[in-house]
Amino acid sequence: MTSRARPPRPASVVFLDGLLWLLGFWFVGELVVRTFGIPVPGAVVGMLGLFVALQVRRPGPRSATLTAADGLLAHLQLLFIPAGVGIVAFLAVVRDDAVPIVGALLASWAIGLVLVGWIVTLLLPRRGR
Repeated sequence: MTSRARPPRPASVVFLDGLLWLLGFWFVGELVVRTFGIPVPGAVVGMLGLFVALQVRRPGPRSATLTAADGLLAHLQLLFIPAGVGIVAFLAVVRDDAVPIVGALLASWAIGLVLVGWIVTLLLPRRGR
């Protein structure tokens, strides 16, 4: 009995397989949030589940999930179009609350900058020791 190697799958099939995994984790995250009433977006819970699954499974660089993620990241700028349309559609609301919005953006930027700087100093080895 001879064993034949499977022919490689087309790139589109690999991408769709990975996309289904990503959407599946998103769906499970939404399901968990709505079932238990957790005050966190379902996408965040799904992303945590995906992170745990990737840490446990450790897929190779050519896995379907990573291929789909790379494909989506290559076109990330397109995912900002709905947000831009929403801002334009609700421009009057944004204009009325411009000061709190700008304040929140500046505060979150400053907190993020300080936090990332602190984490980098903790994780990088100290030179001269």
